[in-house]
Amino acid sequence: MVEPVHPDQIGVLNEERPKRRPEWIKVRAPSGDTYEMVRGLMRSKQLHTVCEEARCPNMGECWGAGTATFLMMGDTCTRSCRFCDIKTGRPAPLDWQEPNRIAQSVKAMNLRHVVITSVNRDERPDGGAPIFAMVIRRIRQVQPGCSIEVLIPDFKGNRDALKIVMDAQPEILNHNVETVPRLFRQVQPQDRYEWAEATLRNAKELDPLVLTKSGIMVGLGETFDEVVEVIEDLASWGVDILTIGQYLQPSKQHMPIARYYHPDEFAELKRIALDRGFKWVESGPLVRSSYRAEQQVRQLSQLYHFRLRAEQ
Repeated sequence: MVEPVHPDQIGVLNEERPKRRPEWIKVRAPSGDTYEMVRGLMRSKQLHTVCEEARCPNMGECWGAGTATFLMMGDTCTRSCRFCDIKTGRPAPLDWQEPNRIAQSVKAMNLRHVVITSVNRDERPDGGAPIFAMVIRRIRQVQPGCSIEVLIPDFKGNRDALKIVMDAQPEILNHNVETVPRLFRQVQPQDRYEWAEATLRNAKELDPLVLTKSGIMVGLGETFDEVVEVIEDLASWGVDILTIGQYLQPSKQHMPIARYYHPDEFAELKRIALDRGFKWVESGPLVRSSYRAEQQVRQLSQLYHFRLRAEQ
């Protein structure tokens, strides 16, 4: 096992930032008939995917398997997180027909599990929560048996907005903390660690049967011990599923990479998280929030003997 690196050794002050990606950071170029089918479907339905907008390294693998993460409420975000490649600005008005188009695409792809996320819509007091509720209910109507994961904004900790989503009863409620508290203002200046905590705690209170999920990026300048502290926080908030992945800089205008974590370190973080009680942990250099999401929900339903709402 690789020993955790002391903060003095990871280039926090940028003197030792890595120049090249290590050999374990390899991405397969998107290709294949199924990939082209998914791509064509997104264009025909005028839909966005976080796979494309955020330049996810697993897009080729996921689209090639016929799965995608739908990005709702446009392609313009009201926040300016320094790790994200989604553009920032004044978004267009909400498209209330979007949930129906997404549901029809889920049906066309014959999905058994779908992940729905969105940009932040801070210009709205409800953060766009009704759109999430609409798409969950519409997918239930047109694609029975498809389980649903929603990766939501924090709604600035607004419990009433969150309740709109929870009342629609998704199988998985996901909200990513992204980084450690010390770096929150630097990495995602309009976000608050307290809002993330409120979102994940309140989700469990509003629906004790929901699976909650969160994710962390590493390599932004945090210490190994700080990552462990966030893992412990998430466990105390009742989070069931955890994803840990390497931050990859989308462009030179984004947050620089402080260092690359070794695969052995990801394995150690997974061990620590499982020891803290998480039901499922994905931890690796190319892991992203939606990576292998269908496997998570199906296997957890078998391991913990809960019946998926989609199948009720």
